[in-house]
Amino acid sequence: MDSDLQTKAINTLRFLSADGVQKANSGHPGLPMGAAAMAFTIWTRHLRHSPRNPKWMGRDRFILSGGHGSMLLYSLLHLTGYELSLEQLQSFRQWGSLTPGHPEYGLTPGVEVTTGPLGQGFATGVGMAIASAHLAATFNKPGHEIFDAYIYAIVTDGDLMEGVASEAASMAGHLSLGRLIYLYDDNKISIDGSTDLAFTEDRAKRFEAYGWHVQRVDDGNDVEAIDKAIKAAKADPRPSIIMCRTIIGFGAPNRQGTSKAHGEPLGDDELNAAKENLGWVKEPRFFIPEDVLNFYRKAVERGRELEADWKMRGEAYARLFPDLGVELQRRLSGELPKGWESALPAFPVDAKGMATRAASGKVINALAPKLPELIGGSADLAPSNNTKIDGSPAFQKDSYAGRNFHFGVREHAMGSVLNGMSIFGGIIPYGATFLVFADYMRASIRLAALSHYPSIFIFTHDSVGLGEDGPTHQPVEHLTSLRLIPNLVVIRPADANETAQAWKVAISRRDGPTVMALTRQNLPTLESPALVEKGAYVLKDFGTPEIILMASGSEVSLILDAAQKLADEGKGVRVVSFPSWELFEKQDEAYRESVLPKNIQKRLAVEAGATLGWERYAKSVIGIDRYGASAPAKVIFEKLGFTVDNVVAKAKEL
Repeated sequence: MDSDLQTKAINTLRFLSADGVQKANSGHPGLPMGAAAMAFTIWTRHLRHSPRNPKWMGRDRFILSGGHGSMLLYSLLHLTGYELSLEQLQSFRQWGSLTPGHPEYGLTPGVEVTTGPLGQGFATGVGMAIASAHLAATFNKPGHEIFDAYIYAIVTDGDLMEGVASEAASMAGHLSLGRLIYLYDDNKISIDGSTDLAFTEDRAKRFEAYGWHVQRVDDGNDVEAIDKAIKAAKADPRPSIIMCRTIIGFGAPNRQGTSKAHGEPLGDDELNAAKENLGWVKEPRFFIPEDVLNFYRKAVERGRELEADWKMRGEAYARLFPDLGVELQRRLSGELPKGWESALPAFPVDAKGMATRAASGKVINALAPKLPELIGGSADLAPSNNTKIDGSPAFQKDSYAGRNFHFGVREHAMGSVLNGMSIFGGIIPYGATFLVFADYMRASIRLAALSHYPSIFIFTHDSVGLGEDGPTHQPVEHLTSLRLIPNLVVIRPADANETAQAWKVAISRRDGPTVMALTRQNLPTLESPALVEKGAYVLKDFGTPEIILMASGSEVSLILDAAQKLADEGKGVRVVSFPSWELFEKQDEAYRESVLPKNIQKRLAVEAGATLGWERYAKSVIGIDRYGASAPAKVIFEKLGFTVDNVVAKAKEL
């Protein structure tokens, strides 16, 4: 490529980004100006993508983990021909635009993952690499490599400082995810100033210890050196990090290399000075030279050719391996196997019953033969979370086809990795830990909900009912805090059959994440329709209802016993199982009224967790607005008022 055109193409990225920040009077010009050459090298020399079909399954993935530099990504998308107009770049950070302050999956064509909270993009990319490796091991045949995607990312000092990135990097190194290639924007500047203030470890040695392939590029503007390093990364079986020494805000004469270039517009004078410094026209703003646009737009035709070649290879694959071809097509279309729900177990009524975590394990293993795309595991708690798929090996570097995942004690990374797995396509992933540790995963759960990732989060030991481990392990506020997250469906099943139906909801739901909160202790298997998809339903009426008792999870059998006692005393009682607020709120008004008639105001909710929120449904609540204690579960429940006698007494007070 002509060196002058290459320089113009890189500077176009710099100044489209800086102009966007300046027009918005808000944003981060430093990263795009400093990392433009890295992005140029990835996108024009290595990234396989199809701008007119952003969801083409055979593409590589690119993640801008430092999402604050989003104008760099938007500039790349516009220039290479995605459905992102120049007017959208000019509407950066404005209401209703496709160019928000940080990239959002599902909003902007070509954005692969929502980034913003630092480290999340880094960790989500690990999940994408895992998904790609699993699908390759499942479907690829010698000479017929259908899945061979590389996962590229630009990562920053802030990403590497975050604990989630450390957890994910450790996991990626252990698994030897060789198609993971990250370019580190090593500009030695953070918001506070020099990274010497807080970040002085030897990052190269750290990643070498993780098991990564580490390279250094001394000049982050040297396209040939970056290109050479990426080629070397592709040839190495380990995940790769390329440490590129860059200058934040490159070209701005008074701000480059300083924290002032990071998170605020350059200002008209400094922006014009930067353009003069790099030989760029000051006006008009958002200037794109015609030869530069023509060069970048070659990506459209190149993408069509790549996509056509991949399709042709897929057709040849289907002819040679017809059964696998049919399965592959089903997976790529996102369709579930016909009649998969028939594999859901039905559990007989049983007074002793089982823990819902145990029921979940039985459901997973009943579904696994019917749903080969169902894969997952636990954060070092598989025997306790009951997540193992029997008969399948573990996913390890020598067995990528394995369906059992050992995430290690890395809850934070597990959440992000699940997100990457869930949006890569072709698989349905789940991950598990104790409910109390959902706090470690909150950022990734929130991003899943915001971005409509269909991740499945399994949380066992869902209340003080876990007993002797004490308040550090007993969730109290967690159900309430998770219910506060928009677009997250939280399900707390009352017994084994509700657990099976909760899995049906989670697998069917493709527009957002699902949380299941499951018990450690045994629960009776009830005689009920288990209408989990409705969110709440009438479990039983004792006579004509004058009182409604409602509960979720382990407390449903408690209120059923209390209702029987009240009925024996001549009271009319309705028992409502309430596994999911979110699903109940999605029902029409007529259904909600049929379950909770407005003319019955004597309503008592019972749940072994914080009471906040139940006031929308109930007049009174028996809950836990304090921490638990270390004692046998039965003792804790008695001391905190979860007894038939207390429920009866509170109901009579209504």
